[in-house]
Amino acid sequence: MNEASADSILQLLKTGSMEIEGALPWSSNYSFLARIQGTQPDRELLAVYKPRRGERPLWDFASGTLCQREVAAYRVSQALGWNLIPPTVLRQGPHGLGAVQLFVKHNPECHYFTIEGQPIFQHALQQIVLLDIIINNADRKGGHILLQEEDTDSQAKRLWAIDHGVCFHTEYKLRTVVWEFAGMPIPPDLLIDLAKFQAKMHASAYSVLQKLLNSAELLALDRRIDRIIQSQTFIQPGPGRHYPWPPV
Repeated sequence: MNEASADSILQLLKTGSMEIEGALPWSSNYSFLARIQGTQPDRELLAVYKPRRGERPLWDFASGTLCQREVAAYRVSQALGWNLIPPTVLRQGPHGLGAVQLFVKHNPECHYFTIEGQPIFQHALQQIVLLDIIINNADRKGGHILLQEEDTDSQAKRLWAIDHGVCFHTEYKLRTVVWEFAGMPIPPDLLIDLAKFQAKMHASAYSVLQKLLNSAELLALDRRIDRIIQSQTFIQPGPGRHYPWPPV
């Protein structure tokens, strides 16, 4: 997805009319498949709508903020230049304000555990791991990494990362199934991306995230970036719980 395509999708997600197709099963919070229709008949797409009022209360995350964290994670991914998360916006819908994310056509039987260790996906997985570290993702299940289904065999396969509602906590919360790079050096190009991202955020005072996260969460994000750049290695599992449940 190029920048022009992403901008076009974002605009449609923000401004198109929304019609609920149905509820998505097995979600921790209320999530809906929605059809977004533009002013032109051919401007239509499917999206996942997660309304704030459908968020399950959590003891460790402020009520009503999960939808904002979904959007913040998308903006971090874009600012890094990694394009890991489908276009995501915060907007009003039939059930009130919520996160609206482009639906990715995929086979639910294909996920992290079915592609683990494949060289073709190594770089993208390393990006996902680093993203999870800096946004402090508390729920990177295997099923939260999608392999996009393509219309033709000639199209390159790519991964998407979804479900980022429980991220950006100020305390260490990282729980992930992706530990295959633990203790390994971070590739230089990814370290450069992290440093550029941090410099960009400093220059703008994290303006793209200020309406989505509080000041303590922004400071914690900045400190996590500092630590990973200084260590230059993928972190290893610490004491306590470091895998999500269920794993898929």
